[in-house]
Amino acid sequence: MSSRFGALREEAWRANAEIPKLGLAILTWGNASALDRSAGVFAIKPSGLEYDELKPENMVIVDLEGKVVEGELRPSSDTKTHLVLYRAFEGISGVCHSHSTHAVAWAQARRPIPCFGTTHADQTAGSVPCTDMISAAELERDYELSTGELIVRSFEGRDPLHTPMVLVAGHGPFTWGRGALEAVRYAAALEEMARMAILTLAVDPEAEALPEHVVRKHWERKHGKNAYYGQKK
Repeated sequence: MSSRFGALREEAWRANAEIPKLGLAILTWGNASALDRSAGVFAIKPSGLEYDELKPENMVIVDLEGKVVEGELRPSSDTKTHLVLYRAFEGISGVCHSHSTHAVAWAQARRPIPCFGTTHADQTAGSVPCTDMISAAELERDYELSTGELIVRSFEGRDPLHTPMVLVAGHGPFTWGRGALEAVRYAAALEEMARMAILTLAVDPEAEALPEHVVRKHWERKHGKNAYYGQKK
């Protein structure tokens, strides 16, 4: 398929291909999208396709009003949730929704994930929030749109760029980043953080969260304005 959005389709396809490789979903579960903010469109996985069937040309191009711009297949059923996040969170250009086991366990328990250690703090500045449970009225009005709105409400007073991940109560995780592949990498990090937290509570059910000064140090050294982790770009 010839398209001016070829690079965007390629990015979305590569991100979706990483989801099963990283053990973040089985069957047709999960999805990722890539946004071109200047063009006002994003590419997203088509609904219900097996991961090994995906090709760049399968990716569906959707505008920020939710209208399909290009693509013969129906976009992911979670498209409206991605749309709400792109509208609300400036600075993000990729979203991933996975069904990874340990992160889903926390979502099903309707509990935020405490920051017990520095591995967690390297990824996000504090606990991973969990949304409220969706109400019957919200579900009836528009399930996927309301899910996005629940996420946005859970970030009131919190910088989504400092915490690029959330648990949707009873459902599962959403993550985001400066691109689709970064969003998937955060999904992988979130799954490992969720697993570590479960093991921590198994060792000590009364385990305390990491002190704030240690959380801040680890996050700042990797993501702050004076970050010194990694190599200079």
